[in-house]
Amino acid sequence: MNSAYHRRVVLPNELGNSTSRQLHSTSSALIVPVGSTEQHGPHLPLDTDTRIATAVAGATAGLLTDTGGTDWLLAPAIAYGASGEHEGFSGTISIGTAALQAVLIEFGRSAMNWASRLVFVNGHGGNTEALRAATALLRREGRDASWCPCIVKDSDPHAGHTETSVLLYISPSDVNLDERRRGNTAPLNELMPQMRRGGVAAVSELGVLGDPTTATAAEGARIFSEMVHGCADRITRWMPGPDGMLR
Repeated sequence: MNSAYHRRVVLPNELGNSTSRQLHSTSSALIVPVGSTEQHGPHLPLDTDTRIATAVAGATAGLLTDTGGTDWLLAPAIAYGASGEHEGFSGTISIGTAALQAVLIEFGRSAMNWASRLVFVNGHGGNTEALRAATALLRREGRDASWCPCIVKDSDPHAGHTETSVLLYISPSDVNLDERRRGNTAPLNELMPQMRRGGVAAVSELGVLGDPTTATAAEGARIFSEMVHGCADRITRWMPGPDGMLR
């Protein structure tokens, strides 16, 4: 995350900055951002989902460590996901559901040789199928793994008001304000038949589903806080459903 984000949130311990000796004989829990590298219209960076997942996971881990006593480590993000619906746009890199599922399974099997608990924090809706299958399998194998989404009520689907507001809060210098354009604002359920046939490009030439022109940093702060506290509440309750998602 950029310096604007670091000024707002004190990050927890990071796995990448730790040493094996530091983790020896500890019982750390691991929080893992899962994002994507895909188009987010002409105004947002390709790693928008990864940035949001990382910011939410980091703030959630810090909140949980401060209030619950468990040492939560923030893992480096898994930055490629299932983004096939965006492959009509340059810059998108999708590894697909099957490959992502395999990565999540092997990640969990390896990490839980030493981590006491693992939660994936998801920033991209297209990853859901892989997360459900992977965490359900890990749990059947006896591993205490789960996942939670970065969601808020009444959000728009892609690169619109919601995501643009959050980026204006956590990464303002990386939002191309002059390039913001209103995209297709029809309800997602109305767009899905066309999207299943031709992806996002079939319903939005810009690649935007929503209206980023209404986004503000203040609104981003509110949305971000809702995402963080939503994840923290789910993790605190720790009630995985049949698909591994925390309720």
